[in-house]
Amino acid sequence: MLKISHLEFTHKDAKHSYTYTMNLEEKEIVGILGESGSGKSTFLDLVAGFSTSSSGSIELDTQVLTQMSVEKRPITILFQSHNLFEHLTVQKNVLLGVSKVLKENIEDVNKVQGILKEVGLEEYEHTQVSKLSGGQQQRVALARVLIRREPILLLDEPFSGLDIATRLEMLDLVQTITIENKIHTIMVTHDIEDCKRIANHVYKMQNNTLVEQ
Repeated sequence: MLKISHLEFTHKDAKHSYTYTMNLEEKEIVGILGESGSGKSTFLDLVAGFSTSSSGSIELDTQVLTQMSVEKRPITILFQSHNLFEHLTVQKNVLLGVSKVLKENIEDVNKVQGILKEVGLEEYEHTQVSKLSGGQQQRVALARVLIRREPILLLDEPFSGLDIATRLEMLDLVQTITIENKIHTIMVTHDIEDCKRIANHVYKMQNNTLVEQ
């Protein structure tokens, strides 16, 4: 279980603070709703370790994550901007999830091929990313974060720029991957329909507090 207890973040101006409490079992998806500037992305920053809370805790089973550095947390995150290298092939982009210097070995290449099969891109392994559609590029980005096989996946509105049909395909893919890989997935979105489609639980930022709906 991922257990987030009374996590609090206070802005430097000290005019207001955010409070977050949430529990999430493996194979589950939580949807986070809220207006722009309500504190949704701040929550992801705290969980990922990009920002530091003033109080509270983050625990994964018996492991305390709160004081861990970013690189040691068992977390991957997918942003709206996929940050792919369009001049590189699909394989090279996904390999960047495990090696910053793109050193290829049989084990990593086999991992890439397995991940690409999961996201439906096995036929595009050696295709240049710039030649892919927007939806296919987001699949590459998802494959790159999944190759690390971390138990927590954070989604910061990564599919909002896609057409409806492609977005629904990506949401369904996230749900399948979450269940099959026993992941704890937290999805920030502005669209309640995303939550209705795949979320097991829905929370909303209300008066600077994360409230279950």
